[in-house]
Amino acid sequence: MNVKGRLHLKGETQQISQKFAKRDFVVETEDKYPQLVSLQLTQDKCPLLDDYEVGDAVDVDINIRGREWTSPKGEVKYFNTLEAWRFNREQPEKMESVHLDNDSQDIPF
Repeated sequence: MNVKGRLHLKGETQQISQKFAKRDFVVETEDKYPQLVSLQLTQDKCPLLDDYEVGDAVDVDINIRGREWTSPKGEVKYFNTLEAWRFNREQPEKMESVHLDNDSQDIPF
């Protein structure tokens, strides 16, 4: 799966424990109704975001992660994470320019 859009927010890497690091970021899709999609990098993937700036067009490959958690009160809850694993820089769409030559003799009238 992938998410395409513009980098809206770029968080810092957080060292959660000695063995786990994560980095949150948000991509704004460029759909008819734009969405702000919260994504996460983990472990050795955290530096992938270093070369990108807010506003950059990106195409992010993701995996959907889900897990179950039981609270101390015994309540069961479910959580999802959109985990990024690869970034591709999107190229702005090329605009074709039209050159009109006013001195052209090819006009049929």
